[in-house]
Parts: sequence; structure tokens; C-alpha cells
Amino acid sequence: MVRKKAKMAADEGFTLLEVLVVIVIIGLLVGFVAPAVLRQLGGARVSVAKQSIERLGSILDMYKLDVGTYPSSADGLSALVTQPSDVSNWSGPYLKSDGNLLDPWNHPYVYRNPSNRAGLDYDLCSAGPNGQNGSADSRDMICNR
Repeated sequence: MVRKKAKMAADEGFTLLEVLVVIVIIGLLVGFVAPAVLRQLGGARVSVAKQSIERLGSILDMYKLDVGTYPSSADGLSALVTQPSDVSNWSGPYLKSDGNLLDPWNHPYVYRNPSNRAGLDYDLCSAGPNGQNGSADSRDMICNR
């Protein structure tokens, strides 16, 4: 009976081959799942950038209601946080801090007044994942409509 217990104890555990097979299976699963997860993450950032641009556009509209015009390109979006020296009727701050002025890739938003695009009062864009500040019609830029 003692020999039987000793033999059972020696048979317990996994072989090296079994462990390697499990590691290979886990590696294959990660290899297939990780790219899909990373694609979803990139799409989420684009969605957040679009929503942030819409929210900042609403805040710029409130600024215009108070002041009468949108901030100039020289004043930029910082006019939503601190009152420009040449502006009266400013009822801000419209944002709590300048930290809200970064896109999901931690690049500053691009603001231009007047707009380079027809039919818009101003351009408010995110440079996108590559961070290249091109013109407002650059392919990677995400802009207001």
C-alpha cells in the first residue's frame, strides 16, 4: 500500500511537453485577439476626439453668445479659460483648465478663426493619431463640421 501511494505521487504533475503545448495555445490566442483589441482602441480614440470637438464647439458657441464673436486665432482656445485683454462681456471661465484642450493622443487641438473651409465660422480639429498639424482638410485630421 505504501508503494502504491509513492507511485501515485510520482505520476502527478505535468510533463514539459504538456506545458509547452499550453504555452503555444495561449500564444496563438493572444496573437489573434490582440490586433482586434488594438483596432477597437484606435476607433475609440477617434470617437472620443469627435465627441470632444462637438463639446468644445458648444462651449465656443456659449463664448460667442457672451462676447459677440468667436475667439481669434491669436487668443485660441485658451480664451475659454482666461479672459483675453481685448474682450469685454466675458463670463468665463468656460472650461476648468487648459487640460481639456488636448485630444485623446495628447496633442493640442488646432483652432483657427476664420475657418479655411467654406461655410464654417472656425476650424476646430484634432491632428489625429500621427499628430501632424497639416491643413484642416488633411486626411488624418478630425475636424468640426
